[in-house]
Amino acid sequence: MGTVQKNFLYNVAYQILILLLPLITAPYISRTLGATAAGIYSYTNSVAYYFLMAAMLGISNHGNRSVAAVRNNPEKLKRVFSSIYMLQICTFSIAIAAYIIYCMFVVNDNKIIAALQLLYVASGLLDISWLFFGLEKFKLTVGRNILIKSATVLCMFVFVHDPGDLWKYTLIMSAGTFLSQAYLWMYVKKETEFIKVPFAEVADNFKPVCVLFIPVLSYSIYKVMDKIMLGQMSTYAQVGYYQNAEKIISIPMGIITAFGTVMLPRMSNIIAEGDREKSKSYIRLSTKFVTLLCSPIAFGLMGISAVLAPVYLGEEFSACTPLISILSLTVFFVAWANVIRTQYLIPCHYDRVYILSTIVGALVNLIINMALIPVWEGVGAALGTVAAEFSVMIIQMIYVRKRLHIHRYILTYLPVIFAGFFMMTVVRLIGNILGINILSLILQIFTGAVIFISLTAVYFYMSGDELGIMLKKSIAEKSPAILKPDKNKNKPEQL
Repeated sequence: MGTVQKNFLYNVAYQILILLLPLITAPYISRTLGATAAGIYSYTNSVAYYFLMAAMLGISNHGNRSVAAVRNNPEKLKRVFSSIYMLQICTFSIAIAAYIIYCMFVVNDNKIIAALQLLYVASGLLDISWLFFGLEKFKLTVGRNILIKSATVLCMFVFVHDPGDLWKYTLIMSAGTFLSQAYLWMYVKKETEFIKVPFAEVADNFKPVCVLFIPVLSYSIYKVMDKIMLGQMSTYAQVGYYQNAEKIISIPMGIITAFGTVMLPRMSNIIAEGDREKSKSYIRLSTKFVTLLCSPIAFGLMGISAVLAPVYLGEEFSACTPLISILSLTVFFVAWANVIRTQYLIPCHYDRVYILSTIVGALVNLIINMALIPVWEGVGAALGTVAAEFSVMIIQMIYVRKRLHIHRYILTYLPVIFAGFFMMTVVRLIGNILGINILSLILQIFTGAVIFISLTAVYFYMSGDELGIMLKKSIAEKSPAILKPDKNKNKPEQL
């Protein structure tokens, strides 16, 4: 099995873990803490995230890309790793000091919770996951996360029992993140070493990380700032509703994230070696694959949202229903933009396009949030997020239209999208008939899966699509072959 397939499976295994863990913890935490306490945690964590993000700049993407390009040269790898991490030390020293000042002189409410988030900010100082991602050592990072996540969940059940335990929950989450980052340092010596490099080499990284920081900052406006704006313009309860709706969307979306994480270093290495045709083949298959994943995820969530929110999170969180339905639309936009960004724009150093798209997305989100949150609260924030994700995707898609026919690959899979829509209609009807209960939810999920798989199988059989053929071979061989270009094709598809 190829490296890409193995890395994808490692990440999918991890995503299955973090899919199962929230399925257990989210209902427990929502019921023990309640909407207000959950909102306080989300608000303080969002603020702390901005300090961490400001210090991290664009180091994650720059480090991942830079390491991938030189990973076959040990001497260059030492210098690249050392120079980038030296810059990281400098930026986080400033950020940690700034956050301490913020907690001492700016925070008025929930000081203890805000102070406990310092450990979360400090965790970024030890974050060298970009090194292992660039080296495509995903098994190690997955193993680390499984261990830490499992311990974190255990601590939640042991120590968190009511809203008064919010400080314990915050400490558990922050400490878990800190230990997760520290764990990787045990394995650095096996891959490379930290050496002293001239300040000039450190400074050389400043411009590219700042350039890649702009889209990170812009993206955070409609992924993090919306919760801060809700907290300021609405109530902590609305933040709690929005956070839990977003959490439900992010669970299955983790598979899409895992896919992009695996493909970025692989594409950076392929493009660095000059094999553009191979990269286009991957992109074609990637677009089809994520569309195949997105249709059941997005339409499935829309179909079960009215039953899922109260059954899964509790009656108090019934207000999450419209938020889940609206945010489900972003699944398609995020996935398609993820393919373009991680497999073409960043590996090819087309950073300006990436930056422009995210700036536009941030402005769209900010304007819509300011207009709609005072009127519609969480629903307004959700609409702002949908509009932002769509604008990011469409700008990136327009830019690459002459080089990559992304729209053509998507149109090819319209039958798959229609299958998802039909599934949603049937599933929603089941919920309306059976009402809000656990048996209704189980029947919805089972029926939806049967409908979508059946309709998709018919499409693959009738169309003879390449991805369908690959999946059929994978099942027959009982070994996954995700996104491996078909070497038996006489002539590659026109791109």
